[in-house]
Amino acid sequence: MSRELSQLELSRLIRKDLGKSLSQSYLSQIESGARPHLTNSSRMLLAKFFKVHPGYLVDDPEGFQNELISDLGAMEDKVDLWLVSGAERFRKDVDLHHALLAVARHDDSRMCLKLLGTILENAGLAERLMDVLKTSAAGSKPRRSV
Repeated sequence: MSRELSQLELSRLIRKDLGKSLSQSYLSQIESGARPHLTNSSRMLLAKFFKVHPGYLVDDPEGFQNELISDLGAMEDKVDLWLVSGAERFRKDVDLHHALLAVARHDDSRMCLKLLGTILENAGLAERLMDVLKTSAAGSKPRRSV
């Protein structure tokens, strides 16, 4: 468009394109600052409509720095952001959501993903590890494979 969208136009386009709605009055509150914080569902809906990362729609946290501290730290941060974003996308799959957040919270999430890759490259290892973890969580001894 050659002009800005009105709040009413935006509300109608979101409903038309995504089948969900944000009212004109809600958009007005956001724009005026009367509602300083978006709900997660509103933020995700606006991000999807405008095709931007949801983090684009929030202020940076206190103490946030744009400068890179180190290349490795920057890569770790990108991996963590990617994992958290994935967790949000798969919020309805509780196990996957939890697993992605657990990796993102780990001090070395990159190493966690490399470890997962190595496990999956070894035929049957993932299944054997899962069996051991399930049985140890249940309080019994793991089955021995023949």
